[in-house]
Amino acid sequence: MNKQKLYEAKKLENLRELVYDSAEKYGDNIAFIIKHKNGDKVEYENKTYKKLKEDINALGTSLIKLGLKNKRVAIIASNRYEWAVAYFATVNGTGIVVPLDRSLPEAEIESLLERSASDAIIFSDQYIDSMKKIKSENKTNIKHYICMDETKEEFIQYKDLLTEGEKLISNGDMSFINAEINSMEMSIILYTSGTTSLSKAVMLSHENIVSNIYGLNCMVKVYPTDVSLAFLPLHHTFGSTGLFFFMSNGVTTAFCDGIKYIAQNLKEYKVSIYVCVPLLLESMHKKIVKEIEKMGKTNTIKIGAKVCNFLLKFGIDIRRKVFKQIIDSLGGHMRLAVSGAAAIDKEVLQAFTNFGISVIQGYGLTETAPVLAAENDKFKRIGSIGVPLVNIEMKIDNPDEKGIGEIIAKGPNVMLGYYEEEELTKEVIKDGWFHTGDLGYMDKDGYTFVTGRKKNVIVLKNGKNIYPEEIETLISNLIYVDETMVFGFPKEDDLVVSAKIVYNKEYVESEYPNITKEELESKIWEDIKEINSGLSTYKHVKKIIVTDEPMIKTTTAKIKRFEEINKICNT
Repeated sequence: MNKQKLYEAKKLENLRELVYDSAEKYGDNIAFIIKHKNGDKVEYENKTYKKLKEDINALGTSLIKLGLKNKRVAIIASNRYEWAVAYFATVNGTGIVVPLDRSLPEAEIESLLERSASDAIIFSDQYIDSMKKIKSENKTNIKHYICMDETKEEFIQYKDLLTEGEKLISNGDMSFINAEINSMEMSIILYTSGTTSLSKAVMLSHENIVSNIYGLNCMVKVYPTDVSLAFLPLHHTFGSTGLFFFMSNGVTTAFCDGIKYIAQNLKEYKVSIYVCVPLLLESMHKKIVKEIEKMGKTNTIKIGAKVCNFLLKFGIDIRRKVFKQIIDSLGGHMRLAVSGAAAIDKEVLQAFTNFGISVIQGYGLTETAPVLAAENDKFKRIGSIGVPLVNIEMKIDNPDEKGIGEIIAKGPNVMLGYYEEEELTKEVIKDGWFHTGDLGYMDKDGYTFVTGRKKNVIVLKNGKNIYPEEIETLISNLIYVDETMVFGFPKEDDLVVSAKIVYNKEYVESEYPNITKEELESKIWEDIKEINSGLSTYKHVKKIIVTDEPMIKTTTAKIKRFEEINKICNT
């Protein structure tokens, strides 16, 4: 058996089979928990897997009745049950789904609707004003505006479509339910992060997605008793494919109320699986460390971790008992955290492992639907992104003397190409291999280590290459640092290794109540000098920019590096 394949899994033909399989195996299980707020009153509504299937079929039937067969349907909303229903109702027999970034400004929404040639859009009430304006300007091809919420505006209402679809099905309309699905054709158009002029439209098929679900099921074990908190945006493949993977196992999904409410939501829904980006786990870790220091228990925790790790060698696991107070601060039920989108700090990984919470990293891109490699409890090497999924090949292209080169991959999850960008597609897919743009190396056992983005490498005049992510990891370990970005600041005909540092204002004011800006910068410089002392001279940070203002980021919390650099250099 291939070492990546720990578990047996079913290969799905398409996403409809995913929905039907889940309804058959886990019909009465809660698929989604929906919170309804009315003033101070809070109520919870549960949607079973059986009900999810029924709602998808009803909406899909209505969409075909509207004339949307083989048409393109855009979706824009925060994470919610109706988003999932709309996605499957489009892709499982109606047409092509176009998920849009929920944080886009009005002009960009309109631009992407034009670029994608969408015929309809399904949206939540927070976009009503934008939709009214887009409709009145009539620059797009949109013929049907469908609102997920009740509204007095002249839009089609989601609820009415569900009711109509149920009636159509009861009267024998099988147009959606029996629709043929070509698993190899484009069914999804996804836009990568960036402005409308720079974002690329990735074409994905059912096969791309379900092959990735299969690979994940061979690698990671989740259970019908698990509860996941949907924090990552569903318009992003990391969020949506993650959701579909959980659905294939009967997991319950709850929706996060926002970054400020994560701790509350973890406890409220008894969350056992948390899928997030490194920034959030690192932030959690810093808060835990801060509380431990306040209680004067730093040494106690260290000793406890050593004892627990020693006993683990004999098959005795008492971590969750020893660190119950820490587990309780994370809701009391978390057993698994899945991190993606960027590398996570080794110290944070080890800390959560010490507490008895498994943290696994995944690696991939929108173009690979998205996961290429992942870890699990058996195959884990601190600092690596794990090993390729069972149905994926990965290798290092044109490695240098240190074994570092571009990570390339081949598999059924690799996109069909960029929409209407044939030349751009040829640049990244060569001889069947997708070129990720990430640099890394593989060790002798096949574990891959990412060293940075090819386009982010700082090349000095003397020919030395600096991978900014390496230095960023070290700076991020400073307890008062929320975000950091290392880059080359232009000076004459060379680059100066520089770091923009966003400090945690609350922490600084608490620990250093009367510190001036100059004193704070001086303290940060001392810490930077300490970091420099452990680096080769050419990697030394020689310029810092200190602020408490968050950097420009994508919806998956990745810093928009080039926008930030342009802002710094033009200030």
